[in-house]
Amino acid sequence: MKAVIITEQGPPVADHIEFRTDWPDCPPPGPGRVTIRTEASALNHMDIWVGLGIPGVELTYPRVSGCDACGVVEAVGDGVDEAWVGRRVIVNAAVAQPEREHPDDPPASSLAPAYELIGEHSNGMHCERFNAPASNVAVVGDVDPHHAAAFGLVTLTAWSMMTTKGNLRPGQSVLITGIGGGVATAALSIAKWMGCPTIVTSRHQWKLDKARELGADHGLLDTGSNDWSKEVRKLTGKRGVDLAVDSVGKPTHDKCLGALARGGAYVTPGCTAGPIAETNIARIFWNQLRVLGSTMGSNAEFREIAALFRAGHLAPVIDSVHSASVAADAWRRLEAADQFGNVVLDWTV
Repeated sequence: MKAVIITEQGPPVADHIEFRTDWPDCPPPGPGRVTIRTEASALNHMDIWVGLGIPGVELTYPRVSGCDACGVVEAVGDGVDEAWVGRRVIVNAAVAQPEREHPDDPPASSLAPAYELIGEHSNGMHCERFNAPASNVAVVGDVDPHHAAAFGLVTLTAWSMMTTKGNLRPGQSVLITGIGGGVATAALSIAKWMGCPTIVTSRHQWKLDKARELGADHGLLDTGSNDWSKEVRKLTGKRGVDLAVDSVGKPTHDKCLGALARGGAYVTPGCTAGPIAETNIARIFWNQLRVLGSTMGSNAEFREIAALFRAGHLAPVIDSVHSASVAADAWRRLEAADQFGNVVLDWTV
């Protein structure tokens, strides 16, 4: 079958992207699983990490990445309702892993779920057909497959970090760093739907301008050396924001803390610009801040965002659509950070 593969590890990842027509066919779905015929798939930063190598994860090449797609269910395995066949769906790539049962372990009341990611730990969705757990699938209906493919993982990540972990409430103020990436633009969409005043940052004025067009209330240029947290406080009457959504990491972490109101939450789903950051601990305890990490989200949360998508309340931002046959161009755009929104592959041509 047709597939986009990463042939080997190393930068730039785009130089190791190949479109093939001889990739092994998708096997029949096993128990509890469905086979999906791909209409569109979307790139995430994870597609770059899979090409560069992920610490602690043993990856072999060639391999298919891809953790976002929209397609039609073609077949179901044992134990799966036949009603799934023919339905257009999106897939939560985060597959929850069973917890160990050890006699000396304490209660797991606050234990976070462990996930393995389709497209990272196993071959992914940048191919004509793939199998996925039926429990990780959500119906989207008669919609544009490109938009549906770009919606899933980034919106799930933003939804879980903002509403579940960050406990964001309607009308509270939100700061989003590095606007332009998929999670950041999804966070802006959620914030606006909840009626939250929103401030965004970027290294590029054109990205700030686009964010303003999408409803951001304020855009702050990040030169790398300027402390824009002071400007955030000016814009909020010295109060600070209630929630900081930061997927940048090292260069923005402490500025986000400086921009938070008392009791505010700093939530991070990643660190595209580096994992090791300086932290002002005095600010954390004095202002009673919450510092939270968030990885993807549950199937229940995934069904929530799918419902909001079907109702037209949330939608992704599409940067560009590329034929799967020229997928390397899509990787180049993502690696250059030239995109604003999601980069999508079309599998219907």
